[in-house]
Formats: sequence, structure tokens, C-alpha cells
Amino acid sequence: MPDRPSAVDRPRARLMVEISMYKIYVLKSLKDNNLYIGCTSNLDKRLKYHNQGKVFSTKGRLPIKLIYSENYDNKYEAYKAERLYKSAKGKKILKSKIK
Repeated sequence: MPDRPSAVDRPRARLMVEISMYKIYVLKSLKDNNLYIGCTSNLDKRLKYHNQGKVFSTKGRLPIKLIYSENYDNKYEAYKAERLYKSAKGKKILKSKIK
């Protein structure tokens, strides 16, 4: 019976872990100057949906532009920040970051 190669000699399987980055983003309507605050893991795709009028909250406010974004390591922290920024206190914090 042939000898099995040692652990050192065997090629190791590589574990690929996809790291998701979540973003809070702020859009400004060029039509009415109002802000829209959202959260996503794919900002480019989400902006495309907004600009195509596929998002109910912004379709009547087009055109829009991205004016701010923040990165978060996980979904929980991103949605927590989104909720904060949508509050009165959070809007003040956000406006100070944007200016």
C-alpha cells in the first residue's frame, strides 16, 4: 500500500470568504433638493435602480445625485446608522458631515 503524503506535501484547499461591505448613502434630488438616505451592499447597482425610476421613494424626484456615503463592515451596523441618520438628531449629524 503506498504511503499517504504528509499534510505538508498535500495541497491545501483554499477557503474563499467573500467580505461584504455595506454602505449608507445619501442622494439629493435635483428636482426638489430633498435628501434620500439608504443602505445597500451594492451601491452601483442600487444607484442604477434609483436612476431608472425603479425605487418608489425617488422615482418622482429624479434626477438625483449621490452626495455622501459611508462604509460599514456588517449589515447590522449599516442599518443601525441608517436609522440614526433618518432621525432628527441623525439628520443634524449627517448634514454636518456633508458640508
